[in-house]
Amino acid sequence: MLQRIGDALKGQKWLAYIVLGALAVVFAAWGAYGIVNLNFGASSYAAEANGAKIPLEDAHNAWLRQQTQWQQRLGGAEIPAELRAKLQDQVLESLIRGAILTERTEDLGYRVSHAALREAVQSEPAFQINGQYSPEAARAALAQAGISLETYEAELRTEVQRIQLEGGIRASDFVTPAELARLSDLEGQEREVRYLTLPADLFKAAVKIDDATVEAHYKSHLSQYMTPEAVHLQYAELRLDSLAAQQSVSEADLHAAYEKSRSRLEVPEKRRARHILITGKDDASARAQAEQVLAQARSGKDFGALAKQYSQDPGSANNGGDLGWADRNSFVKPFADALFGMKAGEIAGPIKTQFGYHIIRLDEIQPGKVKSFDEARNELEAQVRRDHATDRFGDIQEQLSSKLAEPGADLNALAAQYHLQPGDIASYTKGAGAAPLGAAPALQELLFGEPPLAVGRVGGPVLLGDDRLAIVKVLDHRKPAPQPLAEVRAGIVTALTSEQESAAALKAADSAREKLASGETFDAIAKELKVSADPAHFIGRTDPSVPTQVRAAAFSAPRPAGKPEFRTVALSDGGAALVAVTAVRTVATRAATAHSERGLQEAQQLGTADAKAYEEDVRRTADVRKNPKAFE
Repeated sequence: MLQRIGDALKGQKWLAYIVLGALAVVFAAWGAYGIVNLNFGASSYAAEANGAKIPLEDAHNAWLRQQTQWQQRLGGAEIPAELRAKLQDQVLESLIRGAILTERTEDLGYRVSHAALREAVQSEPAFQINGQYSPEAARAALAQAGISLETYEAELRTEVQRIQLEGGIRASDFVTPAELARLSDLEGQEREVRYLTLPADLFKAAVKIDDATVEAHYKSHLSQYMTPEAVHLQYAELRLDSLAAQQSVSEADLHAAYEKSRSRLEVPEKRRARHILITGKDDASARAQAEQVLAQARSGKDFGALAKQYSQDPGSANNGGDLGWADRNSFVKPFADALFGMKAGEIAGPIKTQFGYHIIRLDEIQPGKVKSFDEARNELEAQVRRDHATDRFGDIQEQLSSKLAEPGADLNALAAQYHLQPGDIASYTKGAGAAPLGAAPALQELLFGEPPLAVGRVGGPVLLGDDRLAIVKVLDHRKPAPQPLAEVRAGIVTALTSEQESAAALKAADSAREKLASGETFDAIAKELKVSADPAHFIGRTDPSVPTQVRAAAFSAPRPAGKPEFRTVALSDGGAALVAVTAVRTVATRAATAHSERGLQEAQQLGTADAKAYEEDVRRTADVRKNPKAFE
């Protein structure tokens, strides 16, 4: 409910369909389990969960949204009875879960104060203008979405309570100092290794490939040589920017927008200043030098010349310390407080910030103002056009949804009626998609999901992004099929060659490992194999100079106990490597503050997992009674 409200508040009605499209996955993951009692009798409730009643109206409304989406996918056809029953149960399970978690938060004493609720309301982006909460914007957004303030606050209060519950669970987890120290030691561990690599092309003589080998590989790896599933697609697309260009804007619209946006159109006061930044080996010496430079500046010496001589700010020193025009938010607080408390021509300092000590000279002041109507006209016109287009975009989406739910929907007629841009894609593939529609997950699900959009049916509307939608018609659906052996033979030969060369390289590495274990030296082995090997050196777990497989082998080996540990490993780009681990050491990697922060991160990860497990257990142990006639 709260997600739907949030989407509506943003004036983006089409976003609700993204949520609905994802419901099936969420519901399926949740499942229908727990203590369920179907002995319901005549009732006006769809379900009861630990005594909390879910009204039939809520269940019917949720199912209506889900039903509309699936009927569009099926081209207006009826949802099969088995699928309908499954979807309805998933809808009911979602409502049950929400009711149980709400009831649990109340039982545990979680409450949302008026102040906390007010803070949550004021943080809603749709209620803000230029980053600041606006009561007028809030009232307008709620009115446009058709949502009462009471409904919004009730749903928001419930959501905040659930967040408090999850936060309480997360806060209860911790990592002990010993565990954190052990983790830090492992992350900072370095291993001394020496390794050699055996490139695959050294073993070309071991390659033996004939027609029978190629055919056997083709048959055993047939799934790798299938054509992608694809559809021949006809589509019609709506873009928000094109829709905005079609909108007419009156003078009255612009003046109304100007009055509504006056606070957003305020231009903050700006100041132009120069500064000299002084840093040093210690705070005292830096301040002393800053005092000396300040005295020179106040004595009348050229400030720009002093900045070039003394300033350690690489961004402004060569420009005589000039910082250009900037508002208060462009600077750190101590610097901003000093600069915006000065008069033009004044020199101040030393001002201490995290960067060092500053000497500041204020050159000019540009007072703040509100843009005039004429100054803001172009900006207002663009915004009004986009606002009108956003509303129109949502209206068109809703109208298309209704029309596509009816039998006999015609794509060309709808494209003409709503001024959609038509197009044709001969091969739109599963996974990769195709230009210009891309590979939007919602479109992929519609075309290749279970069940896929039927051939000849018109489906959608499907969101391709925040500002694009399309309706589509499948003209042909091509299932994956094996590519002819002749077409893929060259690729198979290449793969087999690499495979056999790498197998021979690994075999040679294994043989070399046995010789090392029996006492031969690494240098002698390298000479025998006609490869070079760098001297032993320490590497870290993420050292990019060493192949990934070599690092993994080195850190998976036991600590050397008086003698080296040897490992062989196949390399991802072909060939093999022989690895010797000779020593282990630990290097300090974290300062105390970073160490503490890592502890918090690990605890938060544990807490998130525990919160999910808690929610699952709450549902599993709940006393649930479902009305078998809830959707009749």
